Amino acid sequence: MPTTIAAAFAQLRANLEVTTPQAAVISARQTRVRETLSAGMTVTSDFLTGSYSRSTMVAPLKEADIDIFFVLDTKYFHHYNNQNGGPAGLLDFAKRTLLKTYTRTPDISRNGQAVTIRFDDFVVDVVLGFHRQGGGYLIANSLSNSWLSTDPKKHVDLVVEANKLQNGNFVPLAKMIKGWNKSHSSFFRSFHLEVLALEIFKNVTISDFPSGVRFYFDKARLLIKGKNPDPAGYGDDVGSYIDSVTKVTEAVNRMERAYNNAVKAEDLARRGRVSDSMIVWDGIFNNYFPAYG
Repeated sequence: MPTTIAAAFAQLRANLEVTTPQAAVISARQTRVRETLSAGMTVTSDFLTGSYSRSTMVAPLKEADIDIFFVLDTKYFHHYNNQNGGPAGLLDFAKRTLLKTYTRTPDISRNGQAVTIRFDDFVVDVVLGFHRQGGGYLIANSLSNSWLSTDPKKHVDLVVEANKLQNGNFVPLAKMIKGWNKSHSSFFRSFHLEVLALEIFKNVTISDFPSGVRFYFDKARLLIKGKNPDPAGYGDDVGSYIDSVTKVTEAVNRMERAYNNAVKAEDLARRGRVSDSMIVWDGIFNNYFPAYG
């Protein structure tokens, strides 16, 4: 067990990783889902999206979502645009297609902007979309029964570039923030936390993980109060789910508490009280953070 803060954060980083055997399971499962939907619908291309494609997925696997994006033939857009149930109807059709193969899967349901397949070990989200004139994609959104403009490939590019500029430190720090969120009831949506990180560390160098985590919480407690637009440039507020004064207050309070604890942990470490500092860090990251010694 680690006896320094640097070693403890190195272990934290490792604890957040999806293991090699788990990655093999993911690969086989997503391949099968892609083959199944492609056999029942006319798909022009498909690719992985979400945190797995951005390398920001956080263990454990049983709490993970694997996102697969299917670009469909435009005939489906014309069939479901303002008729036949609209975009929600398209997702329902995909659900029925998947149910023909996954007859014993515990749960397959329409879930917002995807069809969610809940396997025993993890979740696969099937996202349906079309090439958008001018770039990006239009995806089916059953919440508003409309088409939502986005570009998941751009999201991957932005994270890859940020990680390169930060000498490989952006992705693990983003995963640490997501680990904190998971350790405290997952109040925030994962992608929202990543979008905040992209903004917070723009033109700022991550010198080490403890100060980087503290800096994130410091800036996020202010940014969380306003709109956080989709970094792909489509204007959608990725924080729109925090849609009331009560939720905004709770969001700020969570960031504030985490910031204050990070400041305390850093101060204890500076005064040589490493074990006490690690206890405070453990309160932030819970089971992800290693014990002293």
